[in-house]
Amino acid sequence: MLKSVDQPRSEAQPPVEYHLPSEQRGGSRLLLLGKALLQTVLALAVVFGAVQGMNYFIATKPDVAKRPVQEKSYAVVTAPVLRADHTPSISVFGEATAGRTVDLRALVAGEVVLVHPELKAGGLVSEGEELVVVDKFDYEGALTEAQANLAEERAALVESLGRVELEKANVVRAREQLEFAQRDLERAEDLLQRGSVTERTADERKLLVSQRQQGLEQRQNALALEQAKVVQQEAAIERYIWRLENAERQLANTVLKAPFDAVVRSEAAQPGRLINVNDVIASIYARDELEVRFTLSDNQYGRLVAESGTVVDRPVTVLWTLGNKVLEYDGIVDRTGADVASNRGGVDVFAKITMAAGQTPLRPGAFVEVVIPDQTYPGSFRLPETAIYGEGTVYVIKDNRLVARKVAPRAFDDGFLIVEGDLKDGETVLATRIPEAGEGLLVRPIDGTEETVAGAQPAPTGGSATPGAAPR
Repeated sequence: MLKSVDQPRSEAQPPVEYHLPSEQRGGSRLLLLGKALLQTVLALAVVFGAVQGMNYFIATKPDVAKRPVQEKSYAVVTAPVLRADHTPSISVFGEATAGRTVDLRALVAGEVVLVHPELKAGGLVSEGEELVVVDKFDYEGALTEAQANLAEERAALVESLGRVELEKANVVRAREQLEFAQRDLERAEDLLQRGSVTERTADERKLLVSQRQQGLEQRQNALALEQAKVVQQEAAIERYIWRLENAERQLANTVLKAPFDAVVRSEAAQPGRLINVNDVIASIYARDELEVRFTLSDNQYGRLVAESGTVVDRPVTVLWTLGNKVLEYDGIVDRTGADVASNRGGVDVFAKITMAAGQTPLRPGAFVEVVIPDQTYPGSFRLPETAIYGEGTVYVIKDNRLVARKVAPRAFDDGFLIVEGDLKDGETVLATRIPEAGEGLLVRPIDGTEETVAGAQPAPTGGSATPGAAPR
């Protein structure tokens, strides 16, 4: 304690102050409250100033001249109106079939010794080519035997004819002898009446005449028998001629030939195989006789029949799609199905395909599209489908304004409609779909063709819009 009293005043410890907690909290609250009040006053002042400034600018802005309202026009595609006899097309799908299919069967039994190299599935064979050859040994022997038998029977016929001629001569001699005996009998009877000969002599002459008569009858019977033998021999010769022809035919049947130019569908013959009569050797179909079978609905078939009475002889176009390539074939309707195809809801129709030289052959089973001309509508109009609004309304363009006309649709034709109605040649109709289309609407036609009108879209524009800039 004495040391601390003697220290200088500057080194003395500062006095310790003590703050009470209640007094400290009260001062902090007043400071915060003052800051919040000041911020509020400043925010209200900024908002008030902004509102006053906006009102001042609105009140003092200059007057701007208003642009006149312009009528909106639409850039549209049009289609020409032409009255003519229009024939739409019916497009259906069908299947290619073989017009003539044959199962070649073995006509004789035996061992196969030769097979055509193209006798396999998909192979091409020509008319008259030998497809299969059967061993000919037994059939050549049968032919030789038939020829020998026929020669033997013909020789026997010559012998019989000789005997007939001999008997004919015997009959002539016997008749001469009978005549001589009859004249001798007449002389004897004359002499008997004169008494120059005895009655015994006359009886002897009568006996001789009777013997000559008997001999003539025997010769005549022998001649008839020989002639009957000739007839029998001729019948036998006819029988052996048939046997010879049959042997020749059997020998010819050992070679199975293609009956026409064909494509092999399947085969069942190999060298060394034993085949029996009626075994199926191959199945083929004609290369140049292909057909297409397709079905027309009752309505389509009825329209065609109502126009011409039949669908036979109508031309058709067959389209076969191979990858990205479409092959086109011409054809003509050959016949209709025997029954109505109730399960497909129509009538089956068969068209014969005409193959051009060098054209890719159509294969049976191919799925194809068939286009056949529909009924002809005389004095009708062909318009794009996009030109029809509602129930038969089209809009004719006159002085760049739309004028409504009524038409009656008759048929569809690949994106177009065949219609009849109040239209005239030379007019143009709206071919663009416009939601606002109506009587008097202002439009501006642009260049377009019938190929593009079907997909045209509305193009609303103002007075300075660029033609053709139609939004989709």
